[in-house]
Amino acid sequence: MIYLLEDDDSIRNFVLYTLKNTGFEAEGFEYPGAFWKGMEEQIPDLLLLDIMLPEEDGMEILRKLRSCNDTKRLPVILLTAKGTEYDKVLGLDSGADDYVAKPFSMMELISRIRALLRRSSQEEEKGDIYTVAMLYVCISKHIVKVRGKEIGTLTYKEFELLSLLIQNQGTVFSRDQLLQSIWGYDFDGESRTVDVHVRTLRQKLGEAGSLIETVRGFGYKLGNPV
Repeated sequence: MIYLLEDDDSIRNFVLYTLKNTGFEAEGFEYPGAFWKGMEEQIPDLLLLDIMLPEEDGMEILRKLRSCNDTKRLPVILLTAKGTEYDKVLGLDSGADDYVAKPFSMMELISRIRALLRRSSQEEEKGDIYTVAMLYVCISKHIVKVRGKEIGTLTYKEFELLSLLIQNQGTVFSRDQLLQSIWGYDFDGESRTVDVHVRTLRQKLGEAGSLIETVRGFGYKLGNPV
């Protein structure tokens, strides 16, 4: 089931029509109030979320979803007229899995939905708890600890980055691979985004940040403790 929260009738009806004719089960909501009632009845497999909404801003809805254990891993794609690089970074760091600026191609949106659902399915099949030296990560509960002390300040994308590295310890990822894996597509070729996230992640992990190694001229990996 895919939920769509979009107050524009023409966009909502067109997206729902296309989703259903592509083989997806989908339900649309015009107002956040109706959406929250729908969430009480069923949690979807994926949410398409507009940002500028009546009653409640989409970014606030996203923050609430990420703070709840039942929905913190719910795949969310933002659909919004705000298309600047700053808006994309803000949306992704706030917990969105992907970001699609209006106007958008429905075929591209369908492709991104399928890619995100595949990624989510693969994550569920993988193991849940990883420990490397003083670093502990529980993916399903979104918990990161260093020497037993929980690190609760990671953004959603920082956590995804750490999860990918620890699940593939020793594997070197190029910046382009990290962009594709974490953001789901080539994020305007902005490898700076990866470097910034790695830097802040290292800072927040403290002494465990040294486990994230730079492979000069290529990318990053989670290495073995010295």
